[in-house]
Amino acid sequence: MIYFFNSSSRQYDPTLIKKDPATDMPDTMHNRKIETPRTSPWLKYLYARFLKLRFTCNFRLFPRWILMGLALNASSGCAPVNYSSHPNVLTAELINDWFITPDGASLRVRQWQPKTGNADAILIAVHGFNDYSHFFEDAGAYLSAQGIACYAYDQRGFGESPRRGLWGGVSEYTEDLALFIDLIKQKHPHRPVYLLGESMGGAIVIATVTRTTASVDGIILSAPAVWARSTMPWYQTALLSTLSRTMPWLTLTGKGLKIIPSDNIEMLRALGRDPLVIRKTRVDALHGLADLMDIAFLSASQIDMHTLVLYGQKDEVIPQEPTFEFLEALQSVHPQNKTVKIYQNGYHMLLRDLQAPTVWQDIASWIHVPGSLSSTEKWSCC
Repeated sequence: MIYFFNSSSRQYDPTLIKKDPATDMPDTMHNRKIETPRTSPWLKYLYARFLKLRFTCNFRLFPRWILMGLALNASSGCAPVNYSSHPNVLTAELINDWFITPDGASLRVRQWQPKTGNADAILIAVHGFNDYSHFFEDAGAYLSAQGIACYAYDQRGFGESPRRGLWGGVSEYTEDLALFIDLIKQKHPHRPVYLLGESMGGAIVIATVTRTTASVDGIILSAPAVWARSTMPWYQTALLSTLSRTMPWLTLTGKGLKIIPSDNIEMLRALGRDPLVIRKTRVDALHGLADLMDIAFLSASQIDMHTLVLYGQKDEVIPQEPTFEFLEALQSVHPQNKTVKIYQNGYHMLLRDLQAPTVWQDIASWIHVPGSLSSTEKWSCC
């Protein structure tokens, strides 16, 4: 049951509950659809000719352009707007399968618990851009069988969460994760807690542990989104900068690019059919993602905790150059606490590739026995 705040009594009042029958979510301002201007066909055509892309809906191939176009150089006066949170009126809570934030947002939670009921460790998984908590379904099932309780939630603007398709802002994402960590610690006292982030989720994990007071026992970064503006070609940054100032509501997709995000073709086809995966991406969301990636890339030397980085040699979404530059900075501080695993046959979606079980085993080993997993001895860019 979801409780709302009664301002007259200053208590939680279950009689004020009002849910959307289609989603079983609280009917708050967060869950109302926000209309955006429609893009005229000729404008889409002109931009498509410029980019040599076709802007149509298809998420079967995870579009590299979404990260390739992340560089923005928007002026402060015209920067795209973050759809940030409302004033805080609640106490953050975990109620059944929902994470209720202080401003009233209801974020769907998925969990995978050990069948024995006793967890040796806790893992919080953070999904990537345009994805949602379902990304951890198979990995969560495997790790829970190894005694690791796993949690994942749909971040603001993604999956079943409110304001779908709109970027909430780096501070909102990091504050949500910090609060979620506290709630999980209350639920599982005296158990080590780890964070795992895939792609954009990895960048959010980095920003959270370096910019908030959240405390965890270690972090796992799977193909972290660290493609900062400073590592991108000028023409990509210039184009998206222009779009973000003039047409922040423009939606784009990446059909037509020959990018292989994973060798698990059946999984990719399932993503293409999944209605909760976002297929049309707003330019202002890309602007927010660019800000996040800049923060993550520049924060490498500030990470001083136990860290496991997973990266596929065949990753076609996050390039090797910024990734290995990030890794060098990461290992410049307390290298004995940093483990880097490079998978020669791995793609961007390591947790869902055909060789994913190997990655899951490495994660379980690293959590259960710190220091038991050795870094890849030799890795170099390109």
